[in-house]
Amino acid sequence: MDALRFQLSSASLTSAVAASSLPKSHSRHFFPSVKLGRANSSPPIGAVSKTAANEICTADELHYVPVPNSDWRAALWRYLPSPKAPKRKHPLLLLSGIATNAFAYDLSPESSFARFMAGSGFDTWILELRGAGLSSLSIDTDLENPRRTESSNDKQRIVSHLLDNLINVSESLENVLDGGFKILGVQDRLSKKVEDFKQRLELIPRYNWDFDNYLEEDIPSAMEYVRAQSKPKDGKLLAIGHSMGGILLYAMLSTCGFKGIDSGLASVTTMASTLDYSSSGTLLKYILPVKGPAQALNVPVIPIDTLLAMAHPLMCRPPYPLSWLTTNISAPQMMDPEVIEKLVLNSLCTVPVKLLLQLTTSVGQGGLRDRTGTCCYKDHIGKTNVPVLALAGDWDIICPPDAVYDTVKLIPEHLATFKVLGSPGGPHYGHQDMISGRTARREIYPLIIRFLQRHDEC
Repeated sequence: MDALRFQLSSASLTSAVAASSLPKSHSRHFFPSVKLGRANSSPPIGAVSKTAANEICTADELHYVPVPNSDWRAALWRYLPSPKAPKRKHPLLLLSGIATNAFAYDLSPESSFARFMAGSGFDTWILELRGAGLSSLSIDTDLENPRRTESSNDKQRIVSHLLDNLINVSESLENVLDGGFKILGVQDRLSKKVEDFKQRLELIPRYNWDFDNYLEEDIPSAMEYVRAQSKPKDGKLLAIGHSMGGILLYAMLSTCGFKGIDSGLASVTTMASTLDYSSSGTLLKYILPVKGPAQALNVPVIPIDTLLAMAHPLMCRPPYPLSWLTTNISAPQMMDPEVIEKLVLNSLCTVPVKLLLQLTTSVGQGGLRDRTGTCCYKDHIGKTNVPVLALAGDWDIICPPDAVYDTVKLIPEHLATFKVLGSPGGPHYGHQDMISGRTARREIYPLIIRFLQRHDEC
């Protein structure tokens, strides 16, 4: 296991999820080989990746696709369609939110959006963008002799110091809570996460991308790869995005509409996503503006996984000093505590500050802008010709229904379907509940299937 951790750590800055953290019922049967690189390419490190897949990946297959103009390879988790389900014409691509990996769509057998879609006949792929989950640096990257500069060394020292401070904070909390951290084993777990992160500090200079890099490089490469593997006759994909995943899909539709080119998408479903939060009461107005603090600390990355690993027991255990954080994820009683724990401890990743800085424009006038600041993505979303289903949770304080509608109302009326999920008497839906809530499988998954079916048949 130590060898596996080293191999994964040298390839990715994100935290590896140990197989022991997953229930036995979550295991899958794996194919004899793991698909790597582009179609028909030979797997140069198949043995290592196969081990990683058996230990971490819960999909049927794990694929890798090189990301242009970078040292990264994006990971694609593939869930093969059930032979008992109707045959579908288009593959389905899932995009998750910021700082999350594929587990966001496959937290447990009972809360697995990806498995439900595969069970309904869709060739289902989850894209892990660069830096997330099992995405990795290219096999051609010299990891033993990374490119070091005085600037990169300074950044490593700054982040290392920041993480040392996290340990000090957790030790102080331990004293305040009369050793409760020791009983829960939180201190040891946090220390291990911080140490794992420190061992990978040399990769910080490669965490230098923003939202537009995802849009222009990661997603087109993944779509090309999925098309090559699934071979839809019309060359189109169905796509679903949650949170930032949906924002990426909206930005793609806007860009393609502006350029007058085909997006390659047969339909788009977004959950808790918008291009413009400025007129809503979103919580992001208070937590996204990171420019000042980031510049003051001079940190290049935010270790969200480590921060929330520290916060998790304070969110979910007595005396619940940070219980308000849980409401940002899910409406009360909507997600099982074990599922929330898996989401916080297994699915979160480190993100570059450059990405966060670009996303802060989404709470300003005009909504999300490109990296130059001259183009507002919502200005051209009305030029799309792709059908869109936009879902909002009635108790989502991160992306409230009015924020979702601010984007949907700009899409041609005959192409847009907008639905607020939840009812006065309950159940209610928070930010993650549309994927992992107790009633999502019964109420929301079928709604999405009907929309996908309608546009799969076109």
